[in-house]
Amino acid sequence: MIDEPWRGGERPTSPTSPTSMVRCDGVVQIYRARDVEVVALRDVDLVIDAGETVALLGPSGAGKSTLLWLLAGLLRPSAGRLWLDGVEVGRLDQRRLDRLRARRIGTVLQNPARNLIGYLPAAQNVAFAQRAVRRDRGRVRELLRRVGLDDAGNRPANRMSGGEQQRLALAVALANAPALLLADEPTSQLDAASGARVIELIKHAAQADGTTAVVVTHDVAVSEALSRTVTIRDGRVGSEGRRGEDLVVVGREGAVQVPPEFHHLLPPGSMARIEPLDDGIVLRRAGS
Repeated sequence: MIDEPWRGGERPTSPTSPTSMVRCDGVVQIYRARDVEVVALRDVDLVIDAGETVALLGPSGAGKSTLLWLLAGLLRPSAGRLWLDGVEVGRLDQRRLDRLRARRIGTVLQNPARNLIGYLPAAQNVAFAQRAVRRDRGRVRELLRRVGLDDAGNRPANRMSGGEQQRLALAVALANAPALLLADEPTSQLDAASGARVIELIKHAAQADGTTAVVVTHDVAVSEALSRTVTIRDGRVGSEGRRGEDLVVVGREGAVQVPPEFHHLLPPGSMARIEPLDDGIVLRRAGS
């Protein structure tokens, strides 16, 4: 929880268990492009417990990055309710939201340069990220070592390669031992060895600091290494995976997304019969 007293009426707490780090309840996000409204997320229901490591999967344009920006407090939901670390985001004023982000959330945007102050050396970038808490020079050195930049502490960020910037951005995001780490394609510019190092650092943060990690990725190595996968399709949570098993999610009003690999059996737009079973139902295409 935020380590300061709540002021301004009843504290907006999550109705979930105390272990929930993220809760989305019917979250909708709508963008306006000229005179057209684009629905990026549709009735997203999602709970992520403290200490979980979650990979957000799905095709480009499905809404993964939009969901990440909502969890980062960079956007507010158009509709629905969102709790971060037990606090309902929609009831926070901008000052309190900024404080929550600075103290409790670490974010790695897809373009690593956007996470960094280009003219500052690597070590100062990590130290600057600790401005909302007590600075810890030992943690700065340790994080640089873990991302393989221990010899680059005095080099300005804008003189680093894209891959080095990406690793530095992760160190910056972890500077405060955040309760919630959000990363958008953190291995996209890295070779296999550097990518493996990033994955291990994310897992280490979860194990050592209890950090919850939510990672948008197309990298199979990342999704296989994390404890859970959530697949977003057409702005909705379509399926979730744990321990190698992928399960479809029954959404609001009973909606179920048929995974693309089964479209040849039940193509979009086809009609189907629902037949009850003792432990569920079965869909059969009409005429079969």
